Amino acid sequence: MPSGMAVFVSAGKEATLETRIGAISILVEEPESAEALNAVLHEYAACILGRMGIPYREKGVNIICVAVDAPTDVINAMTGKIGRLPGISAKAIYSRGSGARTADNQ
Repeated sequence: MPSGMAVFVSAGKEATLETRIGAISILVEEPESAEALNAVLHEYAACILGRMGIPYREKGVNIICVAVDAPTDVINAMTGKIGRLPGISAKAIYSRGSGARTADNQ
């Protein structure tokens, strides 16, 4: 399978979809929501490349950045679930393409 493609199974159907590299920025202002946030991140663990968290104690905010490689719809679904949690804001940004290396961008 070429780089930038992945097989996803939904409702028992398998599909090969183009993936994109992205980052989800998350601001946690209510620590009580951390358990629910971790549950969502665990649900999407197969798409997560890594994550970094910075506690900003003086302001009472935790800043988290999650690097992902997944179809746009999957990244949007994850970001939406995270952003609907109480006291949590989330925003996704995407690479311009799939991240696949070609002769033009190596």
